[in-house]
Amino acid sequence: MTNSSDIAPDTPEQAALRVVQFFETLGPDDVVRIKELYCVDAFFKDPFNEVRGLNAITPIFSHMFDALIQPRFVIKQKIQQGEHCFVTWDFLFAMRKFEPNTTQTIRGASHLVFRLEEGVWRVAMHRDYWDAAEELYEKLPVVGALMRWLKKRANS
Repeated sequence: MTNSSDIAPDTPEQAALRVVQFFETLGPDDVVRIKELYCVDAFFKDPFNEVRGLNAITPIFSHMFDALIQPRFVIKQKIQQGEHCFVTWDFLFAMRKFEPNTTQTIRGASHLVFRLEEGVWRVAMHRDYWDAAEELYEKLPVVGALMRWLKKRANS
């Protein structure tokens, strides 16, 4: 019989490993598990969203499976110092309404900050960094041509 004092305390490093595994294996039925990994009042920001709380974060990941074909994350690198973790990733998917047979890739990074809650380290802040213009808009037919033209003009 083990007693609670025999259980090793949780660490931010263990929490980061749990989050990486979660995103690498994330499927539509797994989204509900986000509550095991994120604080109730967690902050999430990406190029399209800025929300606080599990009730606002969970639908973002659910929508990803509704809007895209076979979305998945491939974690490329994880760097951690204490409660701060920086992860680089590739996000692979196909668009339902545009070239559904073509796999698209967005390359980005996430800054995660963990907080200890009731003996478990969870994500308190998740900030995604990726270039929506280069990684997404430039790949769309009409908008892409405009984005490439603007980019060329800005660089000349």
